[in-house]
Amino acid sequence: MTIKAVLFDFSGTLFRIESTESWLRAASDATGLALPDGEFERAVARLDEIGALPGGSTHHVAAPAHLDDLMAVRDVDAESHRAAYTGLFREVPLPDERLYGALYDRHMTPEAWRPYADALDVVAALHERGVPVGVVSNIGWDLRPVFVEHGLDPYIGTYVMSYRHGVQKPDARLFTAACEELGVAPADTLMVGDDRRADAGAADIGCAVRFVDHLPLDQRPDALRPLLDLL
Repeated sequence: MTIKAVLFDFSGTLFRIESTESWLRAASDATGLALPDGEFERAVARLDEIGALPGGSTHHVAAPAHLDDLMAVRDVDAESHRAAYTGLFREVPLPDERLYGALYDRHMTPEAWRPYADALDVVAALHERGVPVGVVSNIGWDLRPVFVEHGLDPYIGTYVMSYRHGVQKPDARLFTAACEELGVAPADTLMVGDDRRADAGAADIGCAVRFVDHLPLDQRPDALRPLLDLL
């Protein structure tokens, strides 16, 4: 196939969210509600165990069964997203109710995210070669400020965010919308993501699909660079 456009997932593909420890510490600092060392460490461990960090890896987590239905549709709208994650947060005892809201607010800030080492170079190179780039994300909030803050926004031709469409990947409508907004046929489009189920939905409309692993920044310095060799 001739690749004329590339779509990227957000979390775990172009960007990685901060650690659970950094996330909780930032929320504590924002509220002025410091946890004693032992309590802080126990809270971090439990938040990790249930996969409470939005955008973090969801592999091998033990989310409470009573939240399963809500978590399954968490990205269809902003309200469901907030309800699902704040419900998860409340499974972990914290000394003040304000911390739960601060945790949710923190994960939506550009400061909570870092691009993978090769992300900026790759999207910039695609742009320079005349290959339009889009982002297709299952998410419950506007991620564009993250791209602006970290310098990727000038190279992104469209953002298709699930909460604005009322459906989640692997629903083909999200990938179709991205291709239409870029003006490129699905058969000429490559989708790059970390979720073998959600991102594979692009194949249903004829896109090629390539996967990367959702790993910490220092463990995945150049997984995106081979994309440039495909063009």
